[in-house]
Amino acid sequence: MRTGSEPATARSALRARLWLCVWGEVWTIFGTAVFALTGRPGWAAAFGVLWLIITADLTVVLRHIRQGPHYQPGPDVPPYRPPEHRIRNGPPPSGKPGPPGGP
Repeated sequence: MRTGSEPATARSALRARLWLCVWGEVWTIFGTAVFALTGRPGWAAAFGVLWLIITADLTVVLRHIRQGPHYQPGPDVPPYRPPEHRIRNGPPPSGKPGPPGGP
């Protein structure tokens, strides 16, 4: 059941992001070095900028992993009540049709 709070309570797969960042670090370091050694300064600069972006993302991911889990309501916490118009199975108060697939 959707509660309507999904954006606020969504969680990221931090371990997957960590390994993707590490993979990106390896390839951007390799690409920067290869393009710098082969005389392609434009590509080397592009890979260098990408390297900085991935390093910043890696820093954020590591910070979030070190912070640990934040409060997440458990199964004993009831979901938010749905809007009143959905409880009575009528159309929304504005008279506009509801979302597709709704009642």
